[in-house]
Amino acid sequence: MTRHAGWCLGASLTLHLLAVLAFPPAPLDLRVYREASPLVLTGGLYGYGLHTNPPIPVLPFTYPPFAALVFLPLAQPPWTALVVLWQAASVAAVAVVIGCADRLLSTGSERPARSRVLLWTAAGLWLEPVRHTLDQGQVNLLLCALVLAALAVPRTPAARGTGLGLAAAVKLTPAFGGLYLLATRQWRAAAWAVAAAAGATALAWVIAPRESARYWFGLLTDTQRIGPAWSVRNQSLRGALERLLGPDTLAHLAWWAGLAVVTALAAGAVRRAVRHHDLLGVLVCAELYGLLVSPIAWSHHWVWCLPTMMWLAHGPGRRRLLHRVTLAAWALATVGRLVPLLIRAEDRLPHPRPYPALLAWPGTAYTVCAVLSLLAIAGSPDRTPAREPGDLSAIRA
Repeated sequence: MTRHAGWCLGASLTLHLLAVLAFPPAPLDLRVYREASPLVLTGGLYGYGLHTNPPIPVLPFTYPPFAALVFLPLAQPPWTALVVLWQAASVAAVAVVIGCADRLLSTGSERPARSRVLLWTAAGLWLEPVRHTLDQGQVNLLLCALVLAALAVPRTPAARGTGLGLAAAVKLTPAFGGLYLLATRQWRAAAWAVAAAAGATALAWVIAPRESARYWFGLLTDTQRIGPAWSVRNQSLRGALERLLGPDTLAHLAWWAGLAVVTALAAGAVRRAVRHHDLLGVLVCAELYGLLVSPIAWSHHWVWCLPTMMWLAHGPGRRRLLHRVTLAAWALATVGRLVPLLIRAEDRLPHPRPYPALLAWPGTAYTVCAVLSLLAIAGSPDRTPAREPGDLSAIRA
């Protein structure tokens, strides 16, 4: 079986290489990282803008100053070499994500299945959030791999917390992984995560005080600078509601009611997963919740669909109807590239407001899939006798 899985992965990688050669990507986000990061040293980081096409005519640098420090080496190699290296690192990150997710999934007497890792890596390359990340040169896959590797591999709380904290210091969305540490009562690792994130932020403040003050005291809450929240590119709960109910959704009870329901559902799902030592289920809950409640969650942020789909296919309750329906929904949305199809239709609209219902309802795809996933985790059956939530010996053996 492993041999056949290896051939599948080889074929998938070959097809990916042929696709890249036939249709060379234009990684605009990687270009932003490369061109903007040196400006952190001169005070022009958040004045930078890469001019593109509507509806986002200018791509600014939207990450904390520490991210710019991390991206500084990207300015050194030639552009073509950088694109090749970034592509290779991102593809390797898919394998890391799958391997570490499988490690969290394979607790107790089970062992990570090599053939399963190979097959999911082969398939994962073709999911829309992964393809979008690869095409744009986004950092999502690298950060997802860092979070999963930090939480699944190290034996010490310091290593687990530091890895998560550094990921959160680069981009804020990985910080929701901290809910995993709290839910599993890894108090020391959580403290290390806070210390690492604070230390990285303090370092950036020492090096670039003006840019740090500008980001943390102003730009952090300016979501309009990132892009239009109403666009189907934004697959968060807020984006879905703005398309369905109009741009003033945040002023209505619908947003707060939706937020309360999602929070309660995520809390119940986490509690269920913790009780049965379902470590991947806990992490999936935390990250899906973060994507749902974030003001902006572009479709390429949803690379966490990959470990989610693994959990649905191989986790407890995998034979239940809800699990299978949810897995099919994720596959339909991601393999079928639903969001890019809707984006092309949206971009042809002369006036996107009020938003057409025929586009708004399908445009809730990732939001609906995430809610269904939380419901599946909340309703999962007992798999193993309950252990102490902080006991990670099963995945470190």
